[in-house]
Amino acid sequence: MMRIGLMSDTHGYIDPKIYNYFKDVDEIWHAGDVGDVSVIDKLRKFKPLRGVYGNIDDAKVRLEFPEFLRFKCEDAEILMTHIGGKPGKYSKPAYKELQNGIPKVFICGHSHILLVKQDPQYKMLWMNPGACGYKGFHQVKTLLRFSVTGDRLHDLEVIELGNRA
Repeated sequence: MMRIGLMSDTHGYIDPKIYNYFKDVDEIWHAGDVGDVSVIDKLRKFKPLRGVYGNIDDAKVRLEFPEFLRFKCEDAEILMTHIGGKPGKYSKPAYKELQNGIPKVFICGHSHILLVKQDPQYKMLWMNPGACGYKGFHQVKTLLRFSVTGDRLHDLEVIELGNRA
């Protein structure tokens, strides 16, 4: 079993509460718009980190993280990108990547809207952890925390860090 902390859209800011909420996770996954390479450095010092770059990320972040990241967690194939769209309306790059194989879990960020739902067309779980930074239109900073055992995702928790302002 792996415990995962999922975040997105930090925009250069790490809320100190993240360290408490992610203290028992095995890995942190960042779905883009990191904002500054120092965020990557701080998170890597805390826990093993996987991530993708987002549309606001500069060349330094893009040297650390790819646009798409496909990997296995336990027996579940994971596909992560920043601008992915949503079930029924994927971005063109994400749609093209999905044609290379449908994962068990598709993760994206960008919208600043936390949403987790099953995609009935591709029979995969679609996840967006919302935004945990203070820039953007979201009202509440959010994270997701969950477990993966074999190919099963379970014990999903929505974490609210408080108001954005």
